[in-house]
Amino acid sequence: MQVKINGIETRYVLSNEGGGPWLTFVHQLGGDLSVWDQLAGYFRDEYTVLRYDLRGHGKTAVSSDPFSIADLSRDLAELLDALGAPTTHLVGMSMGGMIAQQFALDHPSRVDTLTVADTTAGTPPEGRAIWDQRAAAARNEGMAPLVPATLSRWLTPDFQAAHPEAVEQIRDVLTHTLPEGYAMACEALRDFDLRGKLGTIRCPTLAVGGRHDTGTLPAATQAIADAIQGAQFELLDAAHLAPIEQSHRFAALLETFLGKPV
Repeated sequence: MQVKINGIETRYVLSNEGGGPWLTFVHQLGGDLSVWDQLAGYFRDEYTVLRYDLRGHGKTAVSSDPFSIADLSRDLAELLDALGAPTTHLVGMSMGGMIAQQFALDHPSRVDTLTVADTTAGTPPEGRAIWDQRAAAARNEGMAPLVPATLSRWLTPDFQAAHPEAVEQIRDVLTHTLPEGYAMACEALRDFDLRGKLGTIRCPTLAVGGRHDTGTLPAATQAIADAIQGAQFELLDAAHLAPIEQSHRFAALLETFLGKPV
């Protein structure tokens, strides 16, 4: 389904067979809502599960102006308003995890629980150049040249060999991401930094890292848990898309954390 959010036509999928509490999943850079298909299936009988495409990703329109992670947090707030969701359990992976952290700071009363995976609380000065490089590559050469290296960071060789159909779907979404949408998101990630603010987050928080994640080292995700009082950190045997590569283990962790049976 489509709804206009902050002037941008936005695609979302709502699965509310259970009619339970809201559970919102936010995808990674170069992804779309389909990356959550399997996990949404686990939870839809007990939760009202929301997935959506970020600006310039999937079937959501490209922004006409540059944007920040704070703008993406506002998009989520307006989407929840449009759908009548007062609060939600929030799950974000990679860039989605950054948006989730920002949203928890911007709208603390609307977050029941916070789960972030394979993400960081800020881009250090020495890491900014790589986002400029990726943005320029997308604009100048398109997405195809970025795909092989990205998939090698996202998924371990063992997973790629064992699950070719899942890998092909992720590859297809990445390849067809609009270059300008990808580039603008890279620039938002370049400027993102909440490292001095995480201590004010008070909602129950779960942080999950991938043992083989070379793009966002597990220590960066663990640092989020360390900064939030009472937060839990778990390490999965996976690369950057740990909730996808270890979907059964992640679902079990999330089920326990949310405190309701799936």
